Amino acid sequence: MKMTMYVDDALLARVMEATGATSKTKAIDLALREMDRKARLVRLTAEGLGLGPDELKDAIDPAYSLEEMRRRETPIRYGRKPHSR
Repeated sequence: MKMTMYVDDALLARVMEATGATSKTKAIDLALREMDRKARLVRLTAEGLGLGPDELKDAIDPAYSLEEMRRRETPIRYGRKPHSR
């Protein structure tokens, strides 16, 4: 959707630098998606999954390892690119 809006230039520049976004459109899209993600997480934590404590324990795979998943994933780089000398 194309629209005209007024955005604080300094704020937008900080978001672009912090995220590494290469355009204003990408920075705004990223910021909107992040706010939507946070709002969904807040709603989920407030509403819960509708499971009791025993059901929650049974819902998690005993082989699940967050640390193992973190070791396998490729880290996402945000912010400034490293300077080459």
